[in-house]
Amino acid sequence: MSRTMHVPSGIFDSLRYGFAQVATVPTPFGDIVYVSGQVAWDADQNVVGAGDVGLQLGKSLENLGVALASVGAKLDQVGALRLYIRQSHMHEGKAIGDALKAAFGDNPPCTTWIGVPSLARDEFLIEVEPSAVFLARSG
Repeated sequence: MSRTMHVPSGIFDSLRYGFAQVATVPTPFGDIVYVSGQVAWDADQNVVGAGDVGLQLGKSLENLGVALASVGAKLDQVGALRLYIRQSHMHEGKAIGDALKAAFGDNPPCTTWIGVPSLARDEFLIEVEPSAVFLARSG
């Protein structure tokens, strides 16, 4: 059983960077969905929310939703998130928490907040990486 790569419409095409945005791996019980870390880029690679960690997290979670939808999954199927936060913005817990509440309401996933010195681009303040999502086989 090998993985299948998916190219979601609506988020930037990562293939030229050598990685897939979404991959599914079949198991006897259903498919496991893996999603690359999502940042506050729009489909044209423009940063959304420059300088604002809350706005960037909101866009990152929106991108995650688009990535999951490309394989029939939803944000409420994510059990855990890793948030890679620029150390310079770790103190902005309220903005981060507000963005998480806006996306997940009263049913949030587990999260781990990891302070990092930098991300792939200087403009990025936060990156969201979900745990694997399981899609049960229909039928």
